[in-house]
Amino acid sequence: MTARRTGRQPIRHAIAQLHWALSPWRLVREQPPFEGARLLIGAPHTSNRDFVLMLAIAWDARLPVRWLGKRELFEGPLGWAMHRLGGIPVDRDDPAGLVDRVVELVRDDPRAAIVVTPDGTRRSKQWRSGFYRIALEAGLPVTLGFVDATTRTTGLGPTISLTGDVPADMDRIRAFYADKAGIRPELRTEPRLADEAGLAARLRDAAGA
Repeated sequence: MTARRTGRQPIRHAIAQLHWALSPWRLVREQPPFEGARLLIGAPHTSNRDFVLMLAIAWDARLPVRWLGKRELFEGPLGWAMHRLGGIPVDRDDPAGLVDRVVELVRDDPRAAIVVTPDGTRRSKQWRSGFYRIALEAGLPVTLGFVDATTRTTGLGPTISLTGDVPADMDRIRAFYADKAGIRPELRTEPRLADEAGLAARLRDAAGA
């Protein structure tokens, strides 16, 4: 990642300032600001408008944001724009090497914020575990970004470190998102992985191998 992309981003910051001045949503800024690379969760993901809010949040905080998106988003005439906005195409059928790519991004920029939406599609019934594996294997803390239509607020919540105790870590995440509705509350997905105890056991086995 070049120095140009990791600077203070005055133009993007100005665009974000204008956005929040005109937006009906209230921005909740990170307090205190976290310094360092992190995985940034965007949830609940219930609308395409989440993407605009995510960029406005990141640009306001002058974060060198990168985001993981399905490969199909980068195909066609708008693919170049997705790359310019920080997108990283992911082949969900062949995710091999993704952790290495994230580690490389962090090595290139120690302030990198890698955005993921673990609830995936807006028809998901549970969260995917990929974010947990990436954060744990790459040694990254996780920042809880949110959107809540009930209070018309959006922004960055706490930054937590994962422990490998998946049920306990997910309990902390569930507690934070318990009152966060997303833009379309009827499409909200509960922050729950398919087999949290089983994932914790597999991670312990892998660490001891």
